[in-house]
Amino acid sequence: MELTDKVAIPVQVMARTVGDETVILDLASGTYFGLDPVGARIWQLLGEGRTLAETCATMLEEYDVESEQLEKDVLRLGGELLERGLVMLAT
Repeated sequence: MELTDKVAIPVQVMARTVGDETVILDLASGTYFGLDPVGARIWQLLGEGRTLAETCATMLEEYDVESEQLEKDVLRLGGELLERGLVMLAT
């Protein structure tokens, strides 16, 4: 996965906010995945069709974080979501 990639959320994947956490559920596999508020913001931005780089740029404006660390975190989360089938690479 690279910063220039965009992801799409498969139709069988749903997300709900529960308290300050977002829970993602793959209806086909029954896989649950929980996100803290920062992860939930990444999820929201990716769901809007932004590239990972665009997601990072927005988050740099919203959070007090180093660019390098944020990029690592966004790539890591994107990779985890992709591995679990909760997102797919958009074409």
